[in-house]
Amino acid sequence: MAGVDALADDDLQLALYSCYELHYRGLAGADPDWEWDPALLCFRAEVELAFLERLNDEVGPASADRLGDVRGTLVEWVAGASGPSLSTFLAESGSLDEFREFCIHRSAYQLKEADPHTFAIPRLWGEAKAAMVEIQHDEYGSGRAAEMHSTLFATTMTALDLDPVYGAYLDRLPGSTLATVNLASMFGLHRRWRGALTGHPAVFEITSVEPMGRYSRALARMGIGPGGRRFYDVHVAADVRHGLIALERMVAGLTEAEPHLGADLLFGAAAVLKVEERFARHLLDAWSAGRSSLIPAAMNLRGRATHQSRGPGAYDVGPVFGPRGVRAGTT
Repeated sequence: MAGVDALADDDLQLALYSCYELHYRGLAGADPDWEWDPALLCFRAEVELAFLERLNDEVGPASADRLGDVRGTLVEWVAGASGPSLSTFLAESGSLDEFREFCIHRSAYQLKEADPHTFAIPRLWGEAKAAMVEIQHDEYGSGRAAEMHSTLFATTMTALDLDPVYGAYLDRLPGSTLATVNLASMFGLHRRWRGALTGHPAVFEITSVEPMGRYSRALARMGIGPGGRRFYDVHVAADVRHGLIALERMVAGLTEAEPHLGADLLFGAAAVLKVEERFARHLLDAWSAGRSSLIPAAMNLRGRATHQSRGPGAYDVGPVFGPRGVRAGTT
């Protein structure tokens, strides 16, 4: 993988996303046994290593003096984040087409919102576990399917005349977008990274209130009604409380129960701040140049299916994964 930027390469991030999707809803045309196929797991490990090495290049380990006050460091990093603000741009001057593109990008995560973080629950205990469960309970609509945040995002997509089907736009998403989702999945699927998986959602919960409010105001400016804005409005209301739970109970609980994971927690926080910064720059750079931030619809990269309406249960990547033990299109 020499010469490839593992944080942005379209093919590398798509390959990793496809491997991870086997642990979520699966891939249409793929034998379910691929999920734990040893050869595929070895391949995935190689890609993950390249991803982790690039993350370490960008953020590195936290210095020793930071580990004495993990919560304070987390708050300081969030306050000092200097990346471009997508929410400010969209609220102040973004177009409806740019907001639609933004939602297409975010659909890779938002249509399965909270699922990567749920992997943390059996790997935590005590206060950190209880805090994670409380946050996740809200993310999943407090037990009501219609109120699940993923469902609310699908409603927003429908209001924007977008396809709300899970995975409908996978072939349009660049590596910088897929990296934001793959980061959470990588942390979630490895018990070794439970500290990073705690830092990852903590950053989102601490930082989301103001951006979510801006996105809602942007949609209102564009003429989208309350139903289409509700996904963002719900987050504005919920994440004030979630931010406190994440910082005072989840982060504090983990560092008290497993203080040796403080460095991993901060790594997870720094990593999400970095991939989100790169994601925002990709979109804003494309828009400022007068071009789309998505992969062109006519561009059918090797191994990618062209866009089609897919069923609700799985991505359609049949040309990539055939019956276990036989990879279609390979010799």
